[in-house]
Amino acid sequence: MTLEEEKVVVVETAIDDMNPEIYSYLFDKLIKEGALDAYAIPVYMKKNRPASLLSVVCREEKLEKLLETIFRETTTLGVRIREEKRRVLSRSFEKVNTPWGEVKVKTGFAGGAGNEILQISPEYEDCKGISEKHGIPLKKVYAAALLAFEELKKGNKC
Repeated sequence: MTLEEEKVVVVETAIDDMNPEIYSYLFDKLIKEGALDAYAIPVYMKKNRPASLLSVVCREEKLEKLLETIFRETTTLGVRIREEKRRVLSRSFEKVNTPWGEVKVKTGFAGGAGNEILQISPEYEDCKGISEKHGIPLKKVYAAALLAFEELKKGNKC
């Protein structure tokens, strides 16, 4: 299996004094500004204070913008920054038609001979939009997108 390797930057900070409702807004903003991933893990800080460990993964060129956002939008006074290697599957995107509309589907595949598909994931925002517009359960939209993708792949092999 051939995996793509790249260098990424990881920014972390433990936050114990921020309204938890802010995290959803923060994650959305960080992703829109170029973060590859953003998440929080429950931790305990000194004096056994409950907190969240905010982690943001990005490419070097996005670091300064994301640091600005972290300092503006959270209560942190400092962050830790480190470089790491990341290995990822090769990816492609295809659009499929469901009974309610089009959904983008991301595939992750092994590089090299055969390019075997290892991961299939309908795009959340596309599925969410269809679900809300048509009043259909989100899981039903996901299932329809996966079925449409499988049908598309069967059609391409013939």
